[in-house]
Amino acid sequence: MLRGFLLIFLLASIVIVAMAGFRGEHSPRTPWEIFPDMVRQQKVRAQSPIDFFADGRGPRLPIANTVPIGYETPKPQLKMPAGVPPPNNDNAPPPERATNRIAFSVGTDYYNTGKMGNNWGTGIPVPVTEQLMQRGQQRFNITCSVCHGLSAAGNGVAKLYGLNTVATLQDERIRKMADGEIFNTITNGKNTMMSYGGNVPVADRWAIIAYLRALQRSQNAAAADVPPEELAKLEKAEAKPPETKPAASPEAQKK
Repeated sequence: MLRGFLLIFLLASIVIVAMAGFRGEHSPRTPWEIFPDMVRQQKVRAQSPIDFFADGRGPRLPIANTVPIGYETPKPQLKMPAGVPPPNNDNAPPPERATNRIAFSVGTDYYNTGKMGNNWGTGIPVPVTEQLMQRGQQRFNITCSVCHGLSAAGNGVAKLYGLNTVATLQDERIRKMADGEIFNTITNGKNTMMSYGGNVPVADRWAIIAYLRALQRSQNAAAADVPPEELAKLEKAEAKPPETKPAASPEAQKK
């Protein structure tokens, strides 16, 4: 029995040496490998031919009307009617920046980094319009509310399933935090929060911050925040006595 074991061991050793010991020899044939080298993978190399496609080319032409990831679709240039002067909006970005911005962070300006010099900046670097707030609400509800909740109170559905490290964005520290620092947190993540820099475009990050500021103010509002005319309406409604319903007739009570 020992002789048979030694014979099997010898044959196995010869096979292993034959398969693994001559890997350095040059041959046009595909080598036998127990563990294939990383240089040989089932993938298409850039600018290399491949037999899989009929034309023999590895790189494929882009699909018509597609936009590379990270670039915004150019906005249509609207022409003003004849005789109408252009609007005087000093906060609006220049036309070339509004149409040619890259959707993900590039450059070192405040719009892309949230920093003004070496410090976190404060302020929304785009015009805060109704459309921006609606976009921010939509993106916040999709991306952020899962953890932070619809009211940003840190009570999202993820916390109900054990993620107890979710911070409430209604905290005084977050409300006093610079807009640029919040932008950086969205971009690069913080603590247990993952980075959303590759998922949320720059414009959507600022839209989310604008909507978050509105959420924070709505949950920490005071009477002084209400416009005087609206406050007068609220006070008038509170001072108005409630309407009394007429007493039911005896016949109705019998029924």
